[in-house]
Parts: sequence; structure tokens; C-alpha cells
Amino acid sequence: MRVQLKSTYPLYLNNKAVQPNTDLEVTDKYTGEVAFRTALATPDVIEEGIAGAVRAAEPMARLASYEKQDVLMHCVRRFRERFDELAYALCVEAGKPIKDAEGEVTRLIDTFRIAAEEAVRNYGEVQPLDISPRAKGYQGMWKRVPIGPCSFISPFNFPLNLAAHKIAPAIAVGCPFVMKPASKTPLGAIIMGEVLAECDILPEGAFSILPASRDGADLFTEDERLKLLSFTGSPGVGWDLKAKAGKKKVVLELGGNAAVIIDKDADLADALERVIFGAFYQSGQSCIGVQRILIHDDVYDAFKAMLVERTATLVAGDPKDRNTFIGPMISDGEAKRLKGWIDEAVAAGATLLCGGGLSRGNMLEATLLEGVPADAKARNEEAFGPLAILQKFTHFDEALEEVNNSKFGLQAGIFTRDLFQMFDAWDRLDVGGIVINDVPSYRVDNMPYGGVKDSGLGREGVRFAMEDMSEIRNLVIRRT
Repeated sequence: MRVQLKSTYPLYLNNKAVQPNTDLEVTDKYTGEVAFRTALATPDVIEEGIAGAVRAAEPMARLASYEKQDVLMHCVRRFRERFDELAYALCVEAGKPIKDAEGEVTRLIDTFRIAAEEAVRNYGEVQPLDISPRAKGYQGMWKRVPIGPCSFISPFNFPLNLAAHKIAPAIAVGCPFVMKPASKTPLGAIIMGEVLAECDILPEGAFSILPASRDGADLFTEDERLKLLSFTGSPGVGWDLKAKAGKKKVVLELGGNAAVIIDKDADLADALERVIFGAFYQSGQSCIGVQRILIHDDVYDAFKAMLVERTATLVAGDPKDRNTFIGPMISDGEAKRLKGWIDEAVAAGATLLCGGGLSRGNMLEATLLEGVPADAKARNEEAFGPLAILQKFTHFDEALEEVNNSKFGLQAGIFTRDLFQMFDAWDRLDVGGIVINDVPSYRVDNMPYGGVKDSGLGREGVRFAMEDMSEIRNLVIRRT
């Protein structure tokens, strides 16, 4: 597949394409060459976008449900038509292997389709109030109304789908928004802006897609006219933004070092393929990527041998090649950081089972370690790259305790056939979601998704994001 990208792209300000400059250079993450340039929003442009969103709040709230659904279905149709372009853009700007890129475009389409369905069923409730004599004759009703102008900041690793999980629910509810896509991967959001700009029904100011410097994040965070901040990214940045956000509602989807448990009754062949995927798809750059592999003592040696042998077969190279499984990390700096963590763990006594090599600046080999010390960064922090560590356990309780022994808590995976252990894990694991007989990396876009502890606040998943972007408006009637 070969798609020709443009040499320059605009930003979208109050629904319109604007080209004030071409200051943001975006590189092909495999070749390192400049692939295209986009406009970079200056503070005055961001201010204009926020002001436009404020003006659009009332007309957006007045859109009929079918009108919001029509906008979302228009996006679904156009994304299908531009499928190859969107996938190729991901290959270039994110270095994402083409098969992973195509999967993300499919999820983008799913997310907008789900939002279109939810746009016409944003229900409220009739509520009896006569719970005591003093309330006899009173009846209540409530409905959801849009919270108002929203601010979205999205990350580099899923430039389409994580932006979609903010944009699509906002349109379904009727909230105008300003979005700051990641500077390393802005094109997916810009193309989404181009498609939204085709929808004349959206009032001026309904959306702005504004690539900006990291300093620009303060403007998306602190302005009191914005009623909600939804941020996906690193924990350090996310919690700092929350501290600056003032009175607005804040939703954070942050990092993780997800664990998967391989119990003694697991189907090892099945678990092997899923763990390989969970640990190394898109070069491990996923907040729910498998980082800690907890294996029962009875099957540890067998599963380790299978895992090492299979990892060594993974093809690394150009993400545009359909045979490639391991592509580049997002930058030389990130690859060097993780390589340092691997070397640090080995120096402290860990065993390097395979991988560990770094080439071309940002091509880090798929790496497996065992015997990683408890205080090593490779075990405690978020690797966000192609690294997984193996640990042994004897009792299931011990494995659950080790999963919880983390400052993060996004998702966990468990391979077991024991129904009692499944429910025990559901009760005891301090994570946002548990996946049975699959890896923690599994996600469907209508499910509630998000974490606890340092992994964030709130939930994504279209219906759940719509709830965050809404307020309850109550009506009480006294029937005399």
C-alpha cells in the first residue's frame, strides 16, 4: 500500500482550515526524515478556539439527536472511504506497523459508529419522590444536558482512536471542544477535523483541532470557561494538569505496567500467542501492554521456553512492510531510555532471555527479562516499549498480590479455567478491568475503560465518556 501524504497540513480553528504557519515538523518515525509539516497554534489562536467553543455551547446543546447522529455517521462513511490514507498516516507519523495501523482505523470507525448509536438514546429517568409523607404528591424527572465547552489532550501512541474517544462522545452529547493532539502525531486528528469540517450542521466553534507546543497545554487546562479536561498521556503530566485545572471536571487516562497471570491450568499455546501480542504489538507502546508476566511454578519452564523461542521469530523493520511486527519506538530518546532500564536491570542481577539490542536510534529489539529486582524501573515503572519481565508464583493468592503490588492499576489478564479464581480476582484486584483468558491489552470501544491509583480518573468507552460530558438536570413537580 502506498498513499501520498501532503507536504503541509492546516490546523482547524472554529470548524475551518487555517494555515497561519508550517512550524511543526513531523517525521517519519522509521526513516527519521521530515514527512510533512503542520500549522502550530499560537496562544492567540488557542484563545480564539476556546472563545469559539464558548459561543458554540448553546447551539451545540440545541442540536437534535438525529442531527448529532448524522454528523457521526458522516464521519463513519468518510473514514471508511479514507481507510488506506488513515492507516498509512499512522505508519508514517507513529511508526506503527501497517497491520496495527489498519486495526486502529477499524477501531476509529467503531468508536464513531457506537457514538452515533448512543446519540439517540441519551436517556434520563422518571423518579418517584413520595418516599415519605412530606413528599406525597411530588414527582421527579431528570435528564442529561451537555456540560459545555470541553478541552481534550491526546497522546502519540493511538493518534486516531484515543482522539476518537474524546471527539465522538462530545458530538453525541452536544459539547463543543478544543483538542491538542500530540505534536509527534498530529495528522490523525487533523484528518478528523477535515471530515468534521464537511458537516455544515455543526455551529461555528463546535470544534478546533490545534497542534501546539507542550507549553500550550496550560491554555487547554487552566481556562475557566472550559468545563471539562480529558487528558490521555503520562502520569507525571496528567496529575500536574489536574492540579492546574481549577474547578472543571477532569478525566485522566494515564499509564500502567500491566500484569498477566498464566495459571497452571492455562492453555499454554493459546496464552503464548496472546502474550506475544500483548507485550510487543506496536512495539509495546500501549498503556495496557503486557509488562509483567506471572507464571505458575508448574508451567514456568515450559512457558518460558515457548515465549523466548516465539519472541526471537518476530520480524522487526519498516512498519510499512506487512511482514513487520516490531517497528520503531516513537523517538530515539524513548528507545534510549528503555534500553537504559534494561541494562540497569541486568547490572542489578536480572537475566536477559532475549533481545536488548538497539539499532537505528529507535529500533529496540523485543526483550524478555527474568529475575528483575523488586526496585528496578523495568518492574515498577511503565516501560512503554517492547519489554516484558517474567516472574514465578506458586499460589494464586501470591499472583494476585503481585498484580496489586504496583502504583498503577489499569487492567490485568488471567489465563485460567477456574471459575472461583476468576471471581476471586474480580473481587480482589485493584485495577480498572480484568480480562479472563486474554491479555490486559484487550479492549472493545464500548466497554468502560480506565484505571485506578496512578493510572487515572474516570472511564472512557463512549457511553461512559458521554456521562462525564453531561450534567444532571433535575425537575421536581408538586401535583396539587
